[in-house]
Amino acid sequence: MADEEKPQVPAGTPSPPAGDGSPQPEGQQVQIPEVLPLLPVRDVVVFPFMILPLFVGRESSVAAVNDALSKDRMILLCAQKQMSEEDPKPEGIYPIGTASMIMRMLKLPDGRVKILVQGLARAKIKEFTQTTPPYFTRVEMLSEPTAPTELSLEVQALMRTVKENLEKIIQLGKAMSPDLVMVLESITDPGRFCDLIAANIGMNVEEAQGLLEIMDPKARLEKVNEYLNKELELMTVQARIQNQAKEEMNKTQRDYFLREQLRAIQQELGEVDEKGAEIAALREKITKAGMPEEANKEALSQLKKLEMMHPDAMEASTVRSYLEWLVELPWSVSTKDSLNLSKAHKILDEDHYDLSKVKERILEYLAVRKLNPKMKGPILCFVGPPGVGKTSLGKSIARAMGRKFIRMSLGGIRDEAEIRGHRRTYVGALPGRIIQGIKQAGSNNPVFMLDEVDKLGMDFRGDPSAALLEVLDPEQNFSFRDHYINLPFDLSKVMFITTANQMDPVPPALNDRMEVLELSGYTLEEKVEIAKQYLLPRQMKENGIGPKFIEFTDEALIALISQYTREAGLRNAEREIGNISRKVARNVAGGKKAKIQITDTDLHTYLGPPHFLPEEERVQDEVGVATGLAWTPTGGEILMVEASITQGAKNLILTGHLGEVMRESAQAALSYAKKRAPLFQLPEDFFDKKEIHVHVPAGAIPKDGPSAGVTMATSLFSAMSGIPVRRDVAMTGEITLRGKVLPIGGLKDKALAALRNNITNLIVPERNRKDLEEIPANLREKINFIFVKNMDEVLKAALADGHKWLQEVAKKPPASKGRKAKTARPTRATGGASSRNRTKIAAR
Repeated sequence: MADEEKPQVPAGTPSPPAGDGSPQPEGQQVQIPEVLPLLPVRDVVVFPFMILPLFVGRESSVAAVNDALSKDRMILLCAQKQMSEEDPKPEGIYPIGTASMIMRMLKLPDGRVKILVQGLARAKIKEFTQTTPPYFTRVEMLSEPTAPTELSLEVQALMRTVKENLEKIIQLGKAMSPDLVMVLESITDPGRFCDLIAANIGMNVEEAQGLLEIMDPKARLEKVNEYLNKELELMTVQARIQNQAKEEMNKTQRDYFLREQLRAIQQELGEVDEKGAEIAALREKITKAGMPEEANKEALSQLKKLEMMHPDAMEASTVRSYLEWLVELPWSVSTKDSLNLSKAHKILDEDHYDLSKVKERILEYLAVRKLNPKMKGPILCFVGPPGVGKTSLGKSIARAMGRKFIRMSLGGIRDEAEIRGHRRTYVGALPGRIIQGIKQAGSNNPVFMLDEVDKLGMDFRGDPSAALLEVLDPEQNFSFRDHYINLPFDLSKVMFITTANQMDPVPPALNDRMEVLELSGYTLEEKVEIAKQYLLPRQMKENGIGPKFIEFTDEALIALISQYTREAGLRNAEREIGNISRKVARNVAGGKKAKIQITDTDLHTYLGPPHFLPEEERVQDEVGVATGLAWTPTGGEILMVEASITQGAKNLILTGHLGEVMRESAQAALSYAKKRAPLFQLPEDFFDKKEIHVHVPAGAIPKDGPSAGVTMATSLFSAMSGIPVRRDVAMTGEITLRGKVLPIGGLKDKALAALRNNITNLIVPERNRKDLEEIPANLREKINFIFVKNMDEVLKAALADGHKWLQEVAKKPPASKGRKAKTARPTRATGGASSRNRTKIAAR
């Protein structure tokens, strides 16, 4: 086919040419043959009387042109429907086109042919006489209605409107021939008038083809007018947008010239140059900042770049912000540590009750710091339930050491850039929160607390915990690189303290870099002392009342803590004390100046009925009911386990919202119970005809962990044998299929839970004996710890007739007893790690 282009020159209106290509006088008719070669054209529609050049490159199109030149120079020009189609089929070509004459032909060096054609008349393809390229067609000439001598007023008005719209479009910047309007003045035929406009206004192929196929001059005139109205509207909007942009540009240029003139005037008057003053001030700050050599070199390089920029350049503000960050960082500014150990000990005691391990570790650090000033800062991690004073302890450490304190909450952070910052290539980039905190502190050795390290998240923006690996490693953080600063900053002098409620979610690599210090929950006595020494004075001060207006009895504090709060710490206790203090403050403000004494019987008046009631005490020993101990993020709790054996199909039912690990513990307990069943003289098919149901009350609360294994096994043995379980005994421990009792975690919290429920006999694994050191001496005196190695010892202590049962065991030793098995070395999984031995009970 052909490879044609749009008209390269404006379409004119010459008379139809003679056969040699020269124009003929107006009105002389040209004979058009019935069969014409077809030349499909792309991206253009040829109208009658339109002259345009075409580049012909396809072999079939060149053959069609050569055939026309060898005869009468006549050829049919039809637009193809798809411009991208290289070899259009007959159905891909519009059936109505323009019979045209080839006026000139020129062969180009690259093999293409350039022709100059002029449209003569509309023609319709009746049939294809040759259906393979090059195409030959039989055509039917389409004649337009003869224009009347006198045009109607409507047609004249349409022609005038079209001409006015065309003039407006040309005025708005439409690229057209300036002679077009003059040529239109001399044309009175409306059809020819429309064709001339259509050939010059740049219509797309679909619109132009639709106009070519309209034979009625009036309808064609209305179509052209509709298109011009739409084009005029678009050109008007475009002109308005260009004017707005031009006005903005002119304003910017005007401001620039005015600033330059103002700067020149200031220089003539001898006034200070703002840019020069800014550069001089930055250079002085760089000199005083005490940066390392690498940072100083980079700062001077950026300053030189800023000096060469225009002050209003976009990049200038970026460089200026970067330099301001560099000079404001405390590269060599340190606060002097207060190394008076007795003073530090006094401050720690003033702020916090007990916490002897943590206080001892801080004093050890100060002692080593005193002997070795170049030591690297430790990475401490305080782990404990909410409200035990982890965050406030960091403030006390900073006050004891005489350092600045910075706290950064990590809860919910999912973007790595929060730690390392953004690169300067981003718009609005800033350093990470580590560098921001150092700048806020104004020294390079603050106490930096990273709160809630176990609440870090991870998503497509990166893993913040991985970014903390370098920060919390004393062997690496001496050259920490923030993405924004992109220079090594020494964090080795910073004392990092992290806090967490649990260590389970913390990645092992991050856990390995920290020294973990456990902060357990407080005993009732400790809570009462803390309330008297710290919470009451603080709440009195915050609510504007003093000891002369309010007084709490010890009984009131005990009742408030045990009946209105259930927590390991004292956050809710302080909230309730504040609630009472506000009501007293209201009375004082109302004129009642008498001192009010708060007793345990008054709590109902101020706080309403108790929020928590202790577990109902068992009045007698029961069969199949054992008391277990559980650990929760808010402290210890007792856990009742009930077992029932009834007639039915062989089945084990577990209820009470139990987790997978706890279900596996129940399975292990049942397997061991089946193994020891012969001791109770039960038939071999006993369990085949029984349905066993194990239930843990408070079914709406999720529970999980292996430490309830011995409790489940004890309740099962009790249900099998009919021997009651002692009501004054609580137990904890993981059970194996061989009946061994493995260690657990959270012993102190579980012991506190037992005391709160008036249980003083506590069965714990033998390998937890070492954990007694964590329990205060006064607490150890109140509890009878029974250490066990296997289930036989558990049953002896837990069952009401446990000693008789043990005698039966001695008479009939289980088949599994024989040569003593070699004791395996305890692994981390069974070494009492709290991450796997804790029963998690969510709050209701």
